Amino acid sequence: MLNYIWGGLIISSLVFALVYDTRDLVRDTYRNGADVTLELAVEGDAAQRRQPARVRISPDSYRALYGVDAAPTGAYEGMLVRTADGMQLRFAADASVPEPWATIRDMTSPRDNDLRGTVLALDSHTDSTATAVIQFADVKFVKMTAIAQAAIDMAETAVSLALGLIGVIALWMGLLKIAEAAGLIHTVVRVTQPILGPLFPEIPKGHPALGMIVLNLTANMLGLGNAATPLGIKAMEELQKLNPNPDTATNSMVMLLAMNTASVQLVPPVILVALMGLQINQLIFAIIIVTFISLVVAITAAKLLSRMKRYRTQPDGEV
Repeated sequence: MLNYIWGGLIISSLVFALVYDTRDLVRDTYRNGADVTLELAVEGDAAQRRQPARVRISPDSYRALYGVDAAPTGAYEGMLVRTADGMQLRFAADASVPEPWATIRDMTSPRDNDLRGTVLALDSHTDSTATAVIQFADVKFVKMTAIAQAAIDMAETAVSLALGLIGVIALWMGLLKIAEAAGLIHTVVRVTQPILGPLFPEIPKGHPALGMIVLNLTANMLGLGNAATPLGIKAMEELQKLNPNPDTATNSMVMLLAMNTASVQLVPPVILVALMGLQINQLIFAIIIVTFISLVVAITAAKLLSRMKRYRTQPDGEV
């Protein structure tokens, strides 16, 4: 089911991008091929290959050209660069330019992040001022390009995350083996059986799967996301051993997943602490209350759905 959801989201995003890009092409949002007239305050020797300049465009001209409400305010630092292919005007990197210039810059110069265009004509008024007619590079399929780039970036992130978890998983799996050999898991199961037993009635009394579940939920409550991941994997492996139908998740698996998704946070997550610092103390009680409510809702939903015939699957796979 989850695969269908992801597939639907991907198709929807592609359709949205195609509609949006088609609209941009019809409206010529970025005025591809249009000439833009700018005022330049030029510095230095005109014979130099790189000549500093201050760039200004009339706000009324900008609004009329691109059909937008926003317009550049003030002047921008720039550089006239003479190349073998002609003269280029390059704005300063990270200049605060309005749309659609910002998108043109992101699409045509993602590495240097400087808006640049080809100078078609340069008329000098004095030794230090001039009027330039420039043309920016064509910009097309902005949304499709953004989706493709996001897919590449997320694929890279997924690989980095997977490689980063190898050490954490190895460490915690080793500690679990030590705890199991020392009898700690059995002790945890015996203590927590009366509390978690009703939530996981399919797990036999004294089974190590319950101990893994306890450790996984505890790590989540303490905000130890990286520690909770290997513990959750191990808990699912133990539950799979009890699964009479390996191709279908049991009620216990669903309950564990629901509790993981909405577990109570007694300690703020590490990411929030890193982002907000001491300000996280202002949210601690709200976090506890909200996650407790979400945990109750998750448990209730899992229990109710498990009783409905539509969601009950028999061991032979027949509904």
